[in-house]
Amino acid sequence: MHRDETRTELGMIKIHKNVIASIASLASMEIEGVKRVGGDFKSGILELIGKKSNLAVKVDIDRNDEVKLDIPLVIKYEYNIPEIANRVQENVRQALEKMTSLSVRDININIQGIDK
Repeated sequence: MHRDETRTELGMIKIHKNVIASIASLASMEIEGVKRVGGDFKSGILELIGKKSNLAVKVDIDRNDEVKLDIPLVIKYEYNIPEIANRVQENVRQALEKMTSLSVRDININIQGIDK
């Protein structure tokens, strides 16, 4: 049984990868200096029409039930990129461990652009 699955006396509880991606996306946006998650055209269009896109966050769970995330970000102009990336990594790790009890192996941040 994977760690993203839990059996209780009432049945199974399974956490889908989309939920993990949503948590990572929301935790990333909590950090001041992050403009948006995802830097591609589709993410920009979804933001314009008022929809959040967690499709940009890639989630992998390995054989040891450890989570690996790839998070593309657009950072606001005049913010320190390494500092923002480190704060995002820490916030995402804390949120995932608190909400899912999953072990996080890697949180890779890919800066896709700068915006005002």
